[in-house]
Amino acid sequence: MLKIQTILFPTDFSECSRQAFAHALFLAEQYEATLHLFHAVVLHEDDPASPEQHFPDTKELLGKLFEIANSRLASLVKRHEGGPVTLEEFTARGVSAADLILEHAEEHDVDLIVMGTHGRRGASRLLMGSVAAEVVRSSHAPVITLRELEEGRPLEAIERILVPIDFSEHSRVALAYATELARSYDASLQLLHVVQQPVYPYFYAPVPAMAPVEQIQGIRERGARALEKLLEEAGDPKIDHELAVIDGHPASEILDFAREKGSDLIVTATHGLTGLERLLLGSTSEQVVRTSPLPVMLVKSFGKSLLDAPAGDGA
Repeated sequence: MLKIQTILFPTDFSECSRQAFAHALFLAEQYEATLHLFHAVVLHEDDPASPEQHFPDTKELLGKLFEIANSRLASLVKRHEGGPVTLEEFTARGVSAADLILEHAEEHDVDLIVMGTHGRRGASRLLMGSVAAEVVRSSHAPVITLRELEEGRPLEAIERILVPIDFSEHSRVALAYATELARSYDASLQLLHVVQQPVYPYFYAPVPAMAPVEQIQGIRERGARALEKLLEEAGDPKIDHELAVIDGHPASEILDFAREKGSDLIVTATHGLTGLERLLLGSTSEQVVRTSPLPVMLVKSFGKSLLDAPAGDGA
């Protein structure tokens, strides 16, 4: 069982965050965790060109923003009074919503952050908002991101959990998280390894742009055996599972697989370069979270662990 005692739900009261709230509430109920409802009041006092600094009065405007935020947060809490989840409301002021979210997470030792990928500014559905992107990159705690859907759905059940595997220690940690979630939800695991073929520019001809069919088949077979071994070592053989090895572009193949196989949640690892782990996302992870219509749980082998015991050497 994952050790989740405190879940942070940052909200800007947009439709995207409203949909994310249903997931945060559901997970808090499942793990009997306290749910922090958090709103960042951002006002740039140091920008003399901003009209909001001149009319109305800055202090008056700040007061109004806090009043609105507190009222909306209180409404959410009241709506779920008497329920199984303890909700606590927080507001904070600063120049960066992402920084305020991260500071709150550190100060309160938050175990999990659940948030929408974009908010009131109307970012494209194919782009992750700057706030969500910064939180994902810099958070010590795992983050679940959700993109706004035309018809939001509560996470009432997780039946299939997709775990992209590249056989790194990072993906072993992701598998450990996914295994625990699968136990909790009585869900099946979908382990997917994508073989990315090298493509050489025409300049290097006559180097073949694609590997021979026989070589690709051999790679797939070795990948399948490696997935079986990984599941035996790091997973739980009692959990129903599906193993797949395909070739193509990792991010697009992951999302295509999730759509075709009816995945309910993607659990993937983020990772960066040595010395910059907290500031960088792996390119595949970033593309998946930016474009996935499904909830995506991002974990870091070098971040805060929610596991009862370290998962591999990288936990």
